Amino acid sequence: MTVGIRGPEGMPKLSRRSKILIWVAVAILIILLVGPRLLAIYTDWLWFKDLNYQDVFTKIIWTRIWLFVITGIIAGAIVFASLFFAFRWRPVFVPANGPADPIARYRAVVMGHLRWFTWGPVVLVGLIAGLVAQGNWAIVQKFLHGTTIGYKDPQFHLDAGFYAWDLPFYRFIVNFLFVLTVVAFLFALLTHYVFGGIRLAGRGGTLTKAARIQLAATAGIFLILKAIAYWLDRYTLLSSTRKQSIFTGAGYTDINAVLPAKLILMSIAIICAVAFFAGIVLRDLRVPALATVLMLLSALVIGVGWPLILEQFSVKPNAAAKEAEYIGRNIDATKQAYGITDNKINTITDWGTNPANTQTVNNDNATLSNIRILDPNVLSDAFTQLEQNENFYGFPQQMSLDRYRDQNGTLRDYVVSVRELDPTRFAANQQNWINKHTVYTHGDGFIAAPANQVDQSTTDNNGNSQQIGGKPNFLVSDLDTIGKPGYQDSPIQVKQPRIYFGELIAKVRPDYAIVGAPNGEKKEYDNGAQTFTYDGGTGVPLNNWFNRFAYAVKYTERNFLLSGAINKDSKLLYNRDPRDRVKKAAPWLTVDSKTYPAVIDGKIQWIVDGYTTLDQFPYAQKMSLQDATADAQELNQGQTGRTQTNRQVSYVRNSVKATVDAYTGKVTLYQFDNTDPVLKTWMKVFPGSVKPRSDLDKNPQLLDHMRYPEDLFKIQRALLAKYHVSDPQTFFRGNDFWSVPADPTQPDNPANLDQPPYYYIASDPKSGKAQFQLSSAMNALRRDFMASQISVGSDPADYGQFTIRTVGTQTDGPTQSFAAMTTPSDPSLAVNADRKNLENTGQIIWGNLLTLPVGDNGILNVLPMYVKANGTATYPQLYRVLMRYYAGGGKNNPWALGYASTVAQALQQVGINPTTPLPNQNPTQPQGNTNQPTPQPVQPPAPVTPAPGGGAGVAASPQLTAVIGRINSALDALQQAQQNGDYTGMAKAQADLKAATSDYEGLVNK
Repeated sequence: MTVGIRGPEGMPKLSRRSKILIWVAVAILIILLVGPRLLAIYTDWLWFKDLNYQDVFTKIIWTRIWLFVITGIIAGAIVFASLFFAFRWRPVFVPANGPADPIARYRAVVMGHLRWFTWGPVVLVGLIAGLVAQGNWAIVQKFLHGTTIGYKDPQFHLDAGFYAWDLPFYRFIVNFLFVLTVVAFLFALLTHYVFGGIRLAGRGGTLTKAARIQLAATAGIFLILKAIAYWLDRYTLLSSTRKQSIFTGAGYTDINAVLPAKLILMSIAIICAVAFFAGIVLRDLRVPALATVLMLLSALVIGVGWPLILEQFSVKPNAAAKEAEYIGRNIDATKQAYGITDNKINTITDWGTNPANTQTVNNDNATLSNIRILDPNVLSDAFTQLEQNENFYGFPQQMSLDRYRDQNGTLRDYVVSVRELDPTRFAANQQNWINKHTVYTHGDGFIAAPANQVDQSTTDNNGNSQQIGGKPNFLVSDLDTIGKPGYQDSPIQVKQPRIYFGELIAKVRPDYAIVGAPNGEKKEYDNGAQTFTYDGGTGVPLNNWFNRFAYAVKYTERNFLLSGAINKDSKLLYNRDPRDRVKKAAPWLTVDSKTYPAVIDGKIQWIVDGYTTLDQFPYAQKMSLQDATADAQELNQGQTGRTQTNRQVSYVRNSVKATVDAYTGKVTLYQFDNTDPVLKTWMKVFPGSVKPRSDLDKNPQLLDHMRYPEDLFKIQRALLAKYHVSDPQTFFRGNDFWSVPADPTQPDNPANLDQPPYYYIASDPKSGKAQFQLSSAMNALRRDFMASQISVGSDPADYGQFTIRTVGTQTDGPTQSFAAMTTPSDPSLAVNADRKNLENTGQIIWGNLLTLPVGDNGILNVLPMYVKANGTATYPQLYRVLMRYYAGGGKNNPWALGYASTVAQALQQVGINPTTPLPNQNPTQPQGNTNQPTPQPVQPPAPVTPAPGGGAGVAASPQLTAVIGRINSALDALQQAQQNGDYTGMAKAQADLKAATSDYEGLVNK
């Protein structure tokens, strides 16, 4: 007995009520799926309009819409044509394969609902194709507005703009048509099968003429597209990563085997396509089938086998000579793509080979007077403990470095930050929606500390250790200080200290604030008992029901509709992280992982560095943004640290400098590199969104605070570790490469993450004037010896000019210097005894290890040593400054070690005597030496007891008894703090003791 397979028997009839319910359910589903997206587009438009960047938003939206429509129509039309011709040319009569033929039943169902089975696939494929294609809006816009880059590739002699703008667009079109051709083929195949154009019987089958013609033509079109793809593949070879271990780009095998193979395979694909078209006329598909097999075999033999054989038996045995030409191409293109061409690099050879001139070193005032002893990665707790003011204010884990001129007009670097609102610090009773979003809305104040000094030394004028000092010298511009006596003499003055936009504010999402009130009624917490109402002029208005509803949906927060705190004058501030604002306003930019605040014309401005990048630049080395910028700072990123996106790029330019007003949130994009063709292309795509360089040049104060970005420098130093080598043969051997040293100051660095680069002020190698620089030491490849030092200028006159000092003799690198400074071989040296003593009562934190060129050939290592007492309410204080100095001249001139509480002392110990007094140094303070005794805790005097009758001829009195009680209390507190290692408590107790002693002396001497 034979059991047949039953096919569908037709769809059941639905009642009118059931149809209505289905359509209602479909409508509700569409609303639920599409409605939030439409509201998100609307709220985004409001945000862009508030920033005056609505043209950017509308340009992107309209590009996406047109791409969606055009590609959707094309995709739908191709599928419709495939279905139409397959159905139109179906056999008139199709015999059934027995009484239980399942295909016959399916055919009946399709015929009964022909519109559904025709338009359903058309609409579905069109929607999917449109949704996928609209994400390629940037490729289309770059193709339409691409500019000439001005660099021709050495193989095809085409401008690099072809690879940046044209080639991605052509590949997008070809890939799009590839997919649609395959989909059309499958739909045609299925339709012909259902309607009998293709019949399977046993091991064979039959094919109608119509099915043969349509399927063969579709396959022929596919092969034509494949031939075009082979032609385009020739150009992508110039960004090949087959030689990634050595270089990016087409090598000897690519040019001499893969490139000809692409042309041969393209010819074979065309022949196969012709064979398929001929199969239509010849009524025989065996010829195209054989041609297809030939193409597949050719792809394996010619496309894979031949290059592999050439690589193994010809190239590898003579690789240095064979690849030399192509390595040279890679070197030239990489330098061009990453902005490290020879005209931007000043190389100083044999650094430290000859003895340094003592007088030249002592006269290097620009470097010696600016030696940085404050590490911005260590000071967060100190800023928080000493300048927080309120529990809900805070500072980021990593401070920033910038430069300002002091009262004397001298350029100094400062550790800077702003006192931000930190939502993670809210107490339990501050966590309600009203407080979080309408009361506590902003921070207050710009805080800076000169990076080359502290409030006072940790030793007194007699050289004895004291448990005070080592704190930053704060310059504060906030509501408490503005307009007060002496403020007008401060080198940093802020007119509007309120911080509505910042890094910490946006740390907890959602990060919005609702501001504004009728008649300027003040409802926001400002300072103490003072309240405030935001009047910055920006913000999305919440003065109508629809806007409130849109944001209620966006944030899933009903209070937007129900709360009485929102009124007709209310405005919404959101997307408050400066980097996020810039990235959203200019989605074509890659932003630096760090930003920093600067005071420009009395306003606090966040400065964000923006990069233009390319994925394909012929022969340029591909770099991972994330890998190249990762270093040991990731261990301390804490609250707002970020990493770069995980993207491979072959071109980077810091072409845009952006500012974000900390009060209003206004975003301004400035053209910084007016030669960058990528930026010029985007400025054509979004005209008016980026201000020209001439506008930036009109603001010299802003230019003075531009600094060379860290992420770009990290990418360039990783490249310069190899691409300082210009000879292809030497490059291939790799014996002259450098490596970025691991950070030795991080105890929790098991992965040996790279030492981060450091900002500081030092002498300009050409003019000798003070210059704000970003610098990094470089080791020999996989060794701890220093090979070079790379620095780049940030001042307007020499911005982006590199100086590379190559070491001419075997010299200790950062890891070796750190070990020699912190654990010297001589056990009698003070640093050894201090470490043991201090580690018993607290924690030693090492600051950044700087490698500074001094004079002509001097190499100076500087390492701040911080001490943090045990306890939660403590912070690191600068305890000592370690220095290690090499005066050049080879092994006959050993390193000198300095260990003192001040820079001046440490410099004298290593044999450097600056001719100009250093800032905030006491010239009468005796100089120390590396063998100074281990500092001992301050011994408090015995408690004071009033003698009968007052003693010392002073009658006992309630006032005297009270003062003596204060002295004893201060002594007890001091002793307890010393036992606990509480440096903050010791400092407070000593201050109380000093005040009480002064009052006591006043009473006694009356």
